[in-house]
Amino acid sequence: MVVNCEEVWREVSNYLDGEVDPTLRAAMDDHVRGCKRCAAVLDGSRNVIQLYGDDRMLEVPLGFSQRLHRRLDEHMPGTRRSFLGWMVAAAACLVFGTIEVARSSSSGPELRSEQAQLGTGVPPDMMVVVAEDGKLFHLAACTFLHEKNNSKLRTITAAEAAREGYTPCVRCLKKYLTVAGNSSRKSALSS
Repeated sequence: MVVNCEEVWREVSNYLDGEVDPTLRAAMDDHVRGCKRCAAVLDGSRNVIQLYGDDRMLEVPLGFSQRLHRRLDEHMPGTRRSFLGWMVAAAACLVFGTIEVARSSSSGPELRSEQAQLGTGVPPDMMVVVAEDGKLFHLAACTFLHEKNNSKLRTITAAEAAREGYTPCVRCLKKYLTVAGNSSRKSALSS
């Protein structure tokens, strides 16, 4: 079996842990003997593992952390602090925006039409017609209801249609389509 440099680099951790099969280990040994780059990678990885395994490496003198931070602050350009300030402000805006989106999305059903107008005087118990794949609810006599002979039509109350995200047809229910807010929509269509 012959291996190339990329295969050695990919398996170097497993090699050092003794978790490669004997055939691959022999092929890696042969490759490392003839390749200076892979020998350096293997030795460097072995050194890093030994350093991190040495408990003395992590011991620092008392007060070292404060001195290090003071030194870094003295030598860092002033943009570091303003950058951190901007990052904190951006994070706060992101959190606040997420809360507002969550709050606004829980206020009612998602409307099926992006241009939907909310009806303010639609009687909640009025029987209307909806198409399963449509966005609007209509009066049964609406001339703009294109799927009259379709079995996908259902007759439900206006309140049910609103709960399912349908909005009033602007042609047959025009008299109910004055500018409405959420409170009038809820009072007119919630029951």
